[in-house]
Amino acid sequence: MKYFLDSGKIDEIKYAYEMFGIDGVTTNPNHIKNSGKPFMTVVQEVADFIKEAGLEGIDKFPVSFEINPHLLTWQEMVEAAKKVSSYSPNYVIKIPCCEQGLIAAKKLEEVGIPTNVTLVFSPSQAIQAARLGAKFVSPFIGWKENSGDDGQTYVKDIADIYAIYGYETEIIAAACRNGRQISEMATAGVDVVTAGLQVYRDSFYHPFTDYGLKKFQNAWDETLGN
Repeated sequence: MKYFLDSGKIDEIKYAYEMFGIDGVTTNPNHIKNSGKPFMTVVQEVADFIKEAGLEGIDKFPVSFEINPHLLTWQEMVEAAKKVSSYSPNYVIKIPCCEQGLIAAKKLEEVGIPTNVTLVFSPSQAIQAARLGAKFVSPFIGWKENSGDDGQTYVKDIADIYAIYGYETEIIAAACRNGRQISEMATAGVDVVTAGLQVYRDSFYHPFTDYGLKKFQNAWDETLGN
């Protein structure tokens, strides 16, 4: 299972790649806002990083950028997507899972621009994303569970459907909020989880690891000759 970073901050992206071996990046308008920079500035910064790090090629380090969410027609979405994708061969365009968005994703995939169908909250939405050949589909976990729904079951249903029909669209479990959700997505059979930097840091931690380390440190210090 691959780890993608949810972030629009170039320093976080560089750190996560260099220190955690992160496999890619996903962004949305909220992440761009939190970067404190204009959208196209972030698009250029990430493209520069990809080139400098020798990561050019979508299979090496895919980066999903969400276009202006105010765009309502597939024609507008396609035009905006073409502009963003021109900055790097690694760029994947996030398209909302609605009728016009799905049409846009189909048109973009037909001309070789990879898409990530996002804001997916049901298996039936995910089926159409796979049928039209989207590169990625992003069922949201954190938001789903915030409303009391079972995030693991619906994502597993998507994974099972894809396996039955041989769909090649990769499943990104989006908006993971904690280590439990990350591990549950792994058992559900997703291809990718995406989460913020602090979520990954927290998932690496367990209090018994600290307890054990302290116990072994004391034993080391109390051993003769050390």
